[in-house]
Amino acid sequence: MDRSAFLPALRLAAFGLFASALTLTASAAPLYLQDFTKAEIGSQPDDLLLLDGQFAVREDAGNRFFELPGAPLESFGFLFGPSNQSGVEVSARIFSTKQGRKFPTFAVGLNGASGYRLQVSPAKKSLEILKGDASVASVPFDWKSGEWTELRLRIVKNASGTFRVEGRAWPSGGAEPSQPLVTLDEATLQPAGKSGAWGMPFAGTPIRFDDLKVTPVP
Repeated sequence: MDRSAFLPALRLAAFGLFASALTLTASAAPLYLQDFTKAEIGSQPDDLLLLDGQFAVREDAGNRFFELPGAPLESFGFLFGPSNQSGVEVSARIFSTKQGRKFPTFAVGLNGASGYRLQVSPAKKSLEILKGDASVASVPFDWKSGEWTELRLRIVKNASGTFRVEGRAWPSGGAEPSQPLVTLDEATLQPAGKSGAWGMPFAGTPIRFDDLKVTPVP
């Protein structure tokens, strides 16, 4: 029997299995999801751990979100989702506005309150990775006032046994960058912790958070 006749079918079957694996990876179930559609207006949902700040669920044009008021002008945040050290990503949509020459600052984070943050810093026109409170990597970033911004931060383990922290940010509704915009390589990681989000309303205007998600990374 001519085995070469079966090769195309075998290749097609192998490709189908590979495509199925990619589909399963892409559609991995979130470890945590909060879009506030069922949250009561004025509430602070029980699945969020507030570190500080007068956060509350608000609504605008039928969309509910978690809002930090524009005063006082300090740094505030909250934690959510399961505790992890690597192999996960956190994402969220965040909205705020500038006022004159004053700009807000906002971030999502992994590994708890002292872990890693992906921070949009409009006053510096930059997208940064923070380790604790220290900026350890930065790239130029053009933030748009009055528009939702998507943020995605992940930590993955390299084949060498080291770790890479990767951040992406882009205008909501636009195309997600195909590659990370800012990265940080770490030999060891900060301790495991929950995901989080932070806002610094230095412009004196509210900061809104929506579509919080924690997803496993293959």
